[in-house]
Parts: sequence; structure tokens; C-alpha cells
Amino acid sequence: MFYRTETNDHGLPHDPFKAIVSPRPIGWISTLSKDGTANLAPYSFFNAIADSPKLVMVASAGIKDMARTAVETGEFVCNLATGELAKQLVRSSANAPSEVDEFEMTGLTKAPCEIVRAPRVAESPAALECIVTDSFRPKTRSGEHPGAFVVIGEVVGIHIDERILVNGRIDMALAAPLARLGYLDYSVSDTVFTIPRPRTPDGSDI
Repeated sequence: MFYRTETNDHGLPHDPFKAIVSPRPIGWISTLSKDGTANLAPYSFFNAIADSPKLVMVASAGIKDMARTAVETGEFVCNLATGELAKQLVRSSANAPSEVDEFEMTGLTKAPCEIVRAPRVAESPAALECIVTDSFRPKTRSGEHPGAFVVIGEVVGIHIDERILVNGRIDMALAAPLARLGYLDYSVSDTVFTIPRPRTPDGSDI
């Protein structure tokens, strides 16, 4: 089958786009407003975009509490979403009023960060402290702005629970990161295999 996205006439019960672009890592973003209210919400339009310096991006459908607070305060935290925390993560996606603290709503514990004021999820085995470097509304090919709003953050500090470290590396089977699939589906990365990368004739990685 084939369909043009401008008409979205795919004839299926649900739009398959997000099921094709999957699995997607989940940015479980915590912020702290200027009045001291903590916010925690998951975003599946999230990823790392650079390694030196370390940059991550998170996009929301419109300027929600996370985006507004991150831009206003200049910081946010990305907590590693795991299969163990899936129910709390989904609960934190509720469309709650801005004055609601999702940590309290989900029964999760706030842990202090070292550099930013926003708290991290104590139960999460890893967290990235981020300083906002850019924010913008992306354009379509016609130059229009869709509802999406993008926030870029530079990672300035990383927390890792040593229980997921094995021989100096994060054991992904132990961490069991949670990923977003299409529809209402999720997956857990608990099966890991290694494939050596090909090398050039001089022995360097391609």
C-alpha cells in the first residue's frame, strides 16, 4: 500500500506513522517552575542529537508545561524510563493542571540534582541534567509552523545508579529501558546482542 500524507487517506483504523518510526526512546522530563512546582511528563519525540558536547532534543505538541517551564527556567532533567516504571510513567502523562505535582500524583520520589534546580526521579537508574540551549517551532515544507515545539538541552551532568553497571558499562538488560511504539504499545529492551562494526582497510571504524 501507499498513501500521500497530505490527505492521510491510508484506510487503516489508526495512522501508522508513529508505529513505523519506532521504537522511540522516551524522554521522561522533569522541570521545576519559578514558583517551585515540579512537573514530570513523558515525551516520545525525544533523542540524543550530538555527543560532543552532549545535546538532547525533546518536542511537545504545543507549548505544554514542560516546554514553558524549561524555556522560562533554562533547565530540565531527562530521567531514564524503564519497564519497571512503566505504570508510573503512563500515569504522569495525564493532562493535569500546571499546579499539579506529578511526582506526588504518581508516588515517585524527588531526588536533588547537582547543577540544575529541577528534581530527578529517584527510582530511575539514570538521569541527564540539562541546560536549555535553544527552543523553536519547526517549519513544514510550505514554511508553516505545526503545533510542535522543540527544546534543545546540553547535558551538563549525568547520574547513574551503580546497580546497572557491569564491568564499567551500563548493562542494558539490567536497565531495561522503555520505548514507545505506535498506538498504545510499549516495549522493553531486555534482550541485547553485539555485532562488531565493519572496518576500513586501515583498521578504523566506518
